[in-house]
Amino acid sequence: MILLDAGALIAFERKTDKMRALVREATLRRTPVLIPAPVLAQVWRKPQEQVLLRSLAYSRFSTIVAFDGLLAEAVGTLCARTKTRDIVDACVVIVARQRNAVVLTSDPDDLRFLDPSVAVEKV
Repeated sequence: MILLDAGALIAFERKTDKMRALVREATLRRTPVLIPAPVLAQVWRKPQEQVLLRSLAYSRFSTIVAFDGLLAEAVGTLCARTKTRDIVDACVVIVARQRNAVVLTSDPDDLRFLDPSVAVEKV
């Protein structure tokens, strides 16, 4: 299972070779792709131009993970414990932990600061 953060979604939209290869491999292997709702919100700006993003987010292999009350509480707790304010990064870390997912990210250091045990791969 892979989880995409905002940097990974932006890399996908920009058609970087690495992200295209990773998504293609995930699709071929039928690997579930997770996108936390706050991550999608962070990159969703021009829907009429974001055809690739829409196709990935709503593909049969992708799941948009809802930001519900329980997740909000876990995110807030992580932010308080680590003295950080980025709820989107904290959401990525919490969902990755819950789903045992590898996070594809452009900024692994921020995620490792929140939880060094979360598996990350730089894109």
